[in-house]
Amino acid sequence: MTTEVHTQVTAEELAKTFDESEHAPIDLSGYAFEDWLSLALFWAMALAVFVQFFTRYVLNDSLAWTEEIATNLNVALVFVGSAMCVRMSRHIQVDFLYRYLPPGIARVLATVIDVVRIAFFAYGALLMWQFMSIVADEQMTTIALPKNLSYGLVFIGFVLMFFRAVQVAVANWRRGYSVLERPEAFDAPIVAET
Repeated sequence: MTTEVHTQVTAEELAKTFDESEHAPIDLSGYAFEDWLSLALFWAMALAVFVQFFTRYVLNDSLAWTEEIATNLNVALVFVGSAMCVRMSRHIQVDFLYRYLPPGIARVLATVIDVVRIAFFAYGALLMWQFMSIVADEQMTTIALPKNLSYGLVFIGFVLMFFRAVQVAVANWRRGYSVLERPEAFDAPIVAET
């Protein structure tokens, strides 16, 4: 087991490390489409919340549409952001049972979980598609925009989760284990000073 070592440094020494260190190149290759879409949705929601706060508490004349827009963006952010969690296998999961199962049974059960997850996301996308056709003509309450804008983003989130679940399942099948069977293989490495 590694232990962390914390060395005391002065403010001057710390300032020198910023001046002397070379800047590492920025690598954005680890980010996918849903990451960027989630970032855009987050900042749009933050802007709507700021406008809501500013008009309500500073101007004392609240714009009603900002709350509805912020709420819809929050819902969209949850579903689109969930695709990130599926891609990185970061959703809440219970792997306790896998510690006590024989490896063969654990592999079969993990594969069943992959298939059920894929089917769930496909069914969720299908239900959202059907729901969007039912409310196709409805408008939002406070602003003249179709409700299908927010439902469409939820649909996109389900479709992204479906495709990411398929990718994760294929990777699990090729690797021979999933995060449920070996969670330690998916943890970030611990870096300790020597």
